[in-house]
Amino acid sequence: MQIEMQAELDRLVSALREFYAHESFLFEKDLGERALTHRLAVYVERHFPGWEVDCDYDRLGERTLRMPKASIVSTDDHLGKSIYPDIVVHRRAVPDNLLAVEVRKASNHQPPEHDQHKLCALTDPYLWFAYRIGVGLTLAKNTVTSDVYVGGMRDDTLSGWLFQRLKDADLDGVRSA
Repeated sequence: MQIEMQAELDRLVSALREFYAHESFLFEKDLGERALTHRLAVYVERHFPGWEVDCDYDRLGERTLRMPKASIVSTDDHLGKSIYPDIVVHRRAVPDNLLAVEVRKASNHQPPEHDQHKLCALTDPYLWFAYRIGVGLTLAKNTVTSDVYVGGMRDDTLSGWLFQRLKDADLDGVRSA
């Protein structure tokens, strides 16, 4: 299982490498998170053939994505605390949920706890929309930081593995500006 998850995360690293190689304009002009998320999703889609890749997807098959009552994370998008993940890799009709990605700009000064709770909920195997893997990404002009979530909690082993892969891909801030 760990090796399968690493293979999926490796595809995400490849998408990030391409994203950074082609989308420097987004960072130079300080565009918003939604612009970054959309463009990253374009590259993610290239690396996940046979899967659908969507942004802000709010369904599981025919059902609307809803959180249990009294959850920290809401399904009420008007509150700006939507459970809808920024990017998902899934099969819409089956449903089969592989990867949920939450994207943050490094300049976002909101506490990261909302995204962390969201990824815990999205990967919780006891909720009906569980994604196999959740990834929180913080994007800056020359760096990517990340956390990996599996089974409703942060996975330290996979987070460390992904950190190393990002470092190997020269996406950890080691390269010059």
